Amino acid sequence: MRSTILKLATVTFLAAATALATTDASATPRPVTPSGTGFQGVYGSIPADQAEFLSSPDAIKSAVLSGAPTKIWETLEHGEYIECLDCIGLVGPLLYDANAKNREIAAWWLRRRIFGVFGAGEVYEQTLNTLATDNDPLRRMYAANAVGEFLQGAGVPSVAQALLNDGDPRVRAASASALGRLNDDGAGALGAAMADKDSGVKLAALGAAGRINSFTSLAQVAALTSDPTAEVRRRAIEVLDGLHASDTIAVVAAAAQKDADAGVRAIACHALGVFGDSSVQSLLTNLSQNDPDQFVRDEASIALKRI
Repeated sequence: MRSTILKLATVTFLAAATALATTDASATPRPVTPSGTGFQGVYGSIPADQAEFLSSPDAIKSAVLSGAPTKIWETLEHGEYIECLDCIGLVGPLLYDANAKNREIAAWWLRRRIFGVFGAGEVYEQTLNTLATDNDPLRRMYAANAVGEFLQGAGVPSVAQALLNDGDPRVRAASASALGRLNDDGAGALGAAMADKDSGVKLAALGAAGRINSFTSLAQVAALTSDPTAEVRRRAIEVLDGLHASDTIAVVAAAAQKDADAGVRAIACHALGVFGDSSVQSLLTNLSQNDPDQFVRDEASIALKRI
């Protein structure tokens, strides 16, 4: 019975393969090389409804005025290389729109302009001025976000200054995140922000530190492993883990052993495994057997296998 089923399956497979081969051999290949003029000169035989469209200046203006996030996003994305000086005045205010997606795509589109954005008095300079002088902290926060999304190194001093001196923690946190987007520690501003009184700012600074190629303020991150807020402690150890900061092994080992939060202890065990220092083997062995939390015990056991 089993052999009969196998034979039937083999015959069916061979028949299907033969039919497919015959179909492929007789089918006329679809021409993919563009030829001719107009649409076919660009896209060849691709159906019109499958080809990428480019947004016209009028379409960009209409989408922005509609206020519909999906339409704005689609239209600006397809208008990446469309130069439209008249559109800049409409897109620029979206940097301060209540919808985060509108703000993001507006900065993305504006930073691709050849003209009308980065000159004296134009959108980019206006954004830096808003961050420095606007009375509304929400607008300053949005301006800090935009400076990060513009990806221009010239904005580093502005967001670093706001991170250290702005009176609103939302602005400081946005400025820290902007430095992460700009891949710059703001001449030490990120490290200094680790001592901010607001947990949100510290978390934003830690997030940015994990993204920067040459972040070196490890002592400031290590200090946060004893922060009053468990989330800050966890994030600090994650950053040390990601940076392979093995010279901070003492504070991480202390967290693995003594922290009241099981999540912190577990992450600390993971970091110790990454550091790969055999001096913590006995500590990890003890945790793998005796920590009251199963997840911590598992992480300690895994860390031991990495040393």
